[in-house]
Amino acid sequence: MNESRGLRKAIIPYIYVTPAFLLILLLIAYPIVTSIQLSFQDSTTSHFTIANYQYFLTNKIQLFNIGYTLFVSIATVLLSLILGFILALYIRFNQNKISKAVVALTVLPQFIPGLVAVYSFMMVVRNGGVLSRIALKFGIQYNPNMLYAAKGLISMNLWFNIPFATLLLLASLSSIKDASIESARDIGAKKMTLLKDIILPSTYKQIFIAGAFVFMSNVGAFTTPFLMGANNPQMLGVVLYREFNENMNYNQAAALSVILFLLCSLSAVVYIIVNMRKEKWR
Repeated sequence: MNESRGLRKAIIPYIYVTPAFLLILLLIAYPIVTSIQLSFQDSTTSHFTIANYQYFLTNKIQLFNIGYTLFVSIATVLLSLILGFILALYIRFNQNKISKAVVALTVLPQFIPGLVAVYSFMMVVRNGGVLSRIALKFGIQYNPNMLYAAKGLISMNLWFNIPFATLLLLASLSSIKDASIESARDIGAKKMTLLKDIILPSTYKQIFIAGAFVFMSNVGAFTTPFLMGANNPQMLGVVLYREFNENMNYNQAAALSVILFLLCSLSAVVYIIVNMRKEKWR
């Protein structure tokens, strides 16, 4: 009797986990395996080939697209972390009406649908848009030239990613006790010393984690590059869409999806390493 009860207790947790595990296999593992298999097949003969990968890794246009995607993504990561960190610092160490307003403005983009935000941004920064009309009121002929350019994509990406980075870093900064800051100030520590010796060591982990998530969300982005991006170069998300829907080259689309998966895996590696080094950074 005791043995049957013990066996039942041992089996029950696996029964609870099984539906989620099967769902992961169906929605994540199976598509990944299928894409990898399809990426190594010839589109006409279905024989094994690496030509699909060679196309993206040797074609000058596609290499330019990969480089362009990495440039936009990395620039977005760096600017999001820098601006998000500055905002988080201000909110954490300034308890006033302005800091509360900054918090509200930081949270606001989370409640605006992405498509609405992109179209609104396009209306503001396009040539002849809101900015151009305001400048014209002052007798200035000004065209932002931000549509179909990297600076426009990066600016729009910052709208989505600065709030995320700010809130994540703010959570980390909230763990710093005011007493620690006051004690350091009492013994003559300057602002840069506080930043270097107290604040940064407490936020290293969140900085890397925020950067990893921002990179993953932008390297395969589609909506913003599709609406605001140029025809050449293109972000990889748009290239994948056109390979699949317009060219109907499913094998090359599968190869590109694997490449995107590997690029995103770099962020996953950073995330794992950061969590493994958690204790060392304290």
